[in-house]
Amino acid sequence: MYSFSERLNSLMLNQRENAMTQKSEQRNGNLVLPGDRLGVIEEFIPDSGTYVRDGVIYSKIIGRTLMDMLNRRVSVYPLNEGAIVPKVGSVVVGQVGNAQSDNVLVRISRVGKKQMSGFFGGILHISDVSDRYIDSMNEVCKPGDIIRAKVISEKNQICHLSTADRKLGVLYGFCSLCGNLLEQVKHEMRCTKCGNMERRKTSVDYGKEKV
Repeated sequence: MYSFSERLNSLMLNQRENAMTQKSEQRNGNLVLPGDRLGVIEEFIPDSGTYVRDGVIYSKIIGRTLMDMLNRRVSVYPLNEGAIVPKVGSVVVGQVGNAQSDNVLVRISRVGKKQMSGFFGGILHISDVSDRYIDSMNEVCKPGDIIRAKVISEKNQICHLSTADRKLGVLYGFCSLCGNLLEQVKHEMRCTKCGNMERRKTSVDYGKEKV
């Protein structure tokens, strides 16, 4: 039997160990060394620059962390490449993925003018699309479209995006029927291949940005 003081000391030791473990978990863009703890496989999918031992994910190289909280993936990119990570205020370019009536997921591939080494998940909610009322995300963008957006929040370590600016929005839209590039005609988008008409929230330089 353990005495009360021994049980108390054991509990305090466990609490200290848990605190140290939590502090060892890495955040986005942090510099890490080989063997640094990044998380556990119950929480993240290990990606490039990492390895797993006993269910714990560690850094395999010297680099910076890229933690995609939306897709629950963790990577480490070599320091000499420089880990480009979206931050609040960053203007990003990405491709629209899964779409719902009030939000879409965006696969971010570029931050500013710099191409990312990997991909990062972001979310665009209907309330952050435009200054005017939007009834459905179908009027804004559709899966496959390339968009430019601004990171306005990192709540819960997820990039929340906005297109509420003339310079932000769809850069290239694709027909939801045949996949052909859409042509902008006043306030609508026309497919030159099948004639389908759709709507988008486009950027002021639609069709001109190099992606």
